[in-house]
Amino acid sequence: MPPVTPLKFAGPVLDEATIAGVTEVLRSGQLSSGPWVQRFERDLSAFCGDRPTRVLTSATAAIEVALQLCDIGPGDEVIVGAQSFFTVLNMIVKVGARPVFVDCDLVTRNIDLAQVEAAITPATRAIVPTHYPGALVDMDALFALAHRHRLRVIEDAALVIGSRWRGKNLGAFGDLVAFSFHPNKNMTSIEGGALVVNDASEARRVEVLRFHGIEYKPDRTRDVAFPGGKFNMPDVNARIGHEQLARLPEFLAKRRALADHYFARFATDPPCVLPPKPAASDGDSYSWNMFCVLLPLDRLTIDRKQFRDALEERGIGTGMSYEALHLCSLGRKYGGHEGQFPNTERIARETVTLPLHAGMSNDDVERVCSAAAEVIALGRRNHR
Repeated sequence: MPPVTPLKFAGPVLDEATIAGVTEVLRSGQLSSGPWVQRFERDLSAFCGDRPTRVLTSATAAIEVALQLCDIGPGDEVIVGAQSFFTVLNMIVKVGARPVFVDCDLVTRNIDLAQVEAAITPATRAIVPTHYPGALVDMDALFALAHRHRLRVIEDAALVIGSRWRGKNLGAFGDLVAFSFHPNKNMTSIEGGALVVNDASEARRVEVLRFHGIEYKPDRTRDVAFPGGKFNMPDVNARIGHEQLARLPEFLAKRRALADHYFARFATDPPCVLPPKPAASDGDSYSWNMFCVLLPLDRLTIDRKQFRDALEERGIGTGMSYEALHLCSLGRKYGGHEGQFPNTERIARETVTLPLHAGMSNDDVERVCSAAAEVIALGRRNHR
């Protein structure tokens, strides 16, 4: 048999212009916090409705800086969906605050705003919702709730740059918004992230927080009043991000077309739980960074690892998005326990992330759908 061509589950599309741009930056000698960082920040600001935007080394750094920008620390509580990546939990704990978990919707995976409201105490300072591809958090309800309780909102928008709410790009409105430019995201700067803020004063504060907390005195000597990190983006990364942002509409159109093909072709017996399928009127509002399904494990003789291994044997890479934050070792230190959040826990048990990236074709989607259907049929209880 001919060798199976590997199909990775995520990855960037980098063209020759981008590669040549990296060489240009390396030859310039201006490698860090230089002109391409400034240009990339202007690009992103324009994309986000001219709101001030500052780039950092990762979305993780953006979340940490956002919490610091809000003066959140010991004695404060931050409400976060238990279905999210470890970043939000880690950074809340890192600044000394207490994470307060709530459940999510089973299909959209969005944070349960009713549970958010019930979890608010006098110590609550902020809400950190994570947006998912195919279904954004209800922004109107979120900000109405935050306004009633005078809370900051730090949007974990790592997965969804290019998604829109009521015709506006995420980041063009709201409070603080964190994006990721990891290679698995809709666009990349290899490693990198960005934080969208409200005004020039907050932008200046981010500049201080991302570079050691250094502030300059009138005589050009330096001072540090707060222990900032070192999160300044290199110009090489910013040059890549500039090219990627210009191609983002093309990448998103491809991702949406691939998601549509998944919805048309993905069918298993027993069936998986698919992500929400947008209405035709909302078809171009979502950025489709991932296509995650929930396996019908209660009707199979195989477990998730065996399913993923079977796809790997067929040359198809998969991921897992995400574990339950309240059940990881750190989350348990803050009261997390089994049975606390049933939707999050079911997602954590059953979720598999299927290949979806701008370098794929419809034939690749067909291959994944056929392989998944075959593996599930072979693993079905009472299979003959």
